[in-house]
Amino acid sequence: MIELKSVSKAYNRGTVKAVNNLSLTVQPGEIFGFLGPNGAGKTTTIKLMVGLLEPDSGSISIDGFDMRTDAIEAKRRMAYVPDNPDVYEKLRGIEYLNFIADVYDVPVSQRKERIAGLLDTFELTDAVNDLIQSYSHGMRQKIVLIGALLHDPSVWILDEPMVGLDPRSSFQLKELMRQHCDRGHTVFFSTHVMEVAERLCDRIGIINKGRLIACGTLEELRHGQRDESLEQLFLQLTEEANV
Repeated sequence: MIELKSVSKAYNRGTVKAVNNLSLTVQPGEIFGFLGPNGAGKTTTIKLMVGLLEPDSGSISIDGFDMRTDAIEAKRRMAYVPDNPDVYEKLRGIEYLNFIADVYDVPVSQRKERIAGLLDTFELTDAVNDLIQSYSHGMRQKIVLIGALLHDPSVWILDEPMVGLDPRSSFQLKELMRQHCDRGHTVFFSTHVMEVAERLCDRIGIINKGRLIACGTLEELRHGQRDESLEQLFLQLTEEANV
């Protein structure tokens, strides 16, 4: 479960509100899609959620643990995949994965099985002993994903996770997201791909200029307009918010 209460974050001495009084709850068993135009506040919100930024006001809890008072416990319960797969280039893939497993205290007996399974899922087995500096962007995205999921956290927070993935790996990730939530866990992810959000998400939130302007199931966002696609709804809602 993820809970944000009246969260705000400003830059330039308070003159630019990147996130403005945002309140949001994502329940166990739910895939939540987070949409917005460029610069709307998606990545800032995610960085606040995972503890890379501190909010100016409001509170954030992950799986019941407050990010201000119990940050370490909150972070143990989350997987975070950033929008850019920056990773230690001088390590081999397997060294990176073992390092991440050490950070999260994954027992050796468990990590071997998990690493092997995730490498197979994302078709990275043959490259895991190569230096990461030799990896393509898509391969780096895969190794970051595998590292994030390695400790089997209950909450997944993913920022544009499918960018750079080949079609098969993108399909596999979507399958893993659904399976994760079917086990009663939580997935929060941002995306610009409306078709993915429309097919995959249980609920959708749309942010614009730091404010949550819409939140609900696709049917709730349609307000009875059955033929409207998510793309049409998104354009309509963000245009109305700019008026």
